[in-house]
Amino acid sequence: MIEAELFELLEKVKREEMSTAEALGILQNGPFRTTQVPFAELDHHRSIRQGIGEVVYGESKSAEQIISIAEHLSHGGQPVLITRLAPEKIDAIEQHFPDGRANTTGRTFIVNAKSAKDRATGEPFVAVLAAGTSDAYAAEEACEVCVAMDTAFEKYYDVGVAGLHRLLDKQEAIKKASALVVVAGMEGALPSVVGGLFGKPIFAVPTSVGYGASFGGIAALLAMLNSCAAGVAVVNIDNGFSAGYAACQVVREVKRSSYG
Repeated sequence: MIEAELFELLEKVKREEMSTAEALGILQNGPFRTTQVPFAELDHHRSIRQGIGEVVYGESKSAEQIISIAEHLSHGGQPVLITRLAPEKIDAIEQHFPDGRANTTGRTFIVNAKSAKDRATGEPFVAVLAAGTSDAYAAEEACEVCVAMDTAFEKYYDVGVAGLHRLLDKQEAIKKASALVVVAGMEGALPSVVGGLFGKPIFAVPTSVGYGASFGGIAALLAMLNSCAAGVAVVNIDNGFSAGYAACQVVREVKRSSYG
């Protein structure tokens, strides 16, 4: 159950289309339920609290553990996002959930994924900017968070500072976004430029892309942390997930204001 579904449930009670006892039964069997498996205790309430159900970090789990967790979390058609997957794990999970959404670049898989939405829907949206093609893995992770959270998004890749005109000719489209995810490696300059151009919440992702003196993304991380552009918030190295989630939370608040 997601927040919009809970809102509709309460509206039905208010309109006397459903009794309070019926609503209570739905809630008792739904979001407040937890499930224990031998290696985890699963949280079915998180989607209401945070806008997305429990996300499965797949890097240190076996394919069998991931599949077991996803089976429980996907009960009732709930989307389940799994991150940091090696190709062989994606293959195993896809065999078990053939209708799921795999993203090999972003190393993610979504069980019960809804269709991706863009700004053509007219909804508030997230703009995901990547400095170069080499940064796409972190940017794609952020995009898949948008899919899992049913949030519209647009991608603008290869818009780094080495060819600034490629960013400038997209200004009109980008300024319509409610929040920006900006991904860059090397010297990590793109978030500062974007911060100077757009008065939007910006979530910067330093990547581990670069030559030796980039120190595996530390140079980009420090550059972003020291940005002179106001309002640039920085996540950890290669952490497209957290940036995507934060941007979607901005959109979630924009949408929430429409509930009245």
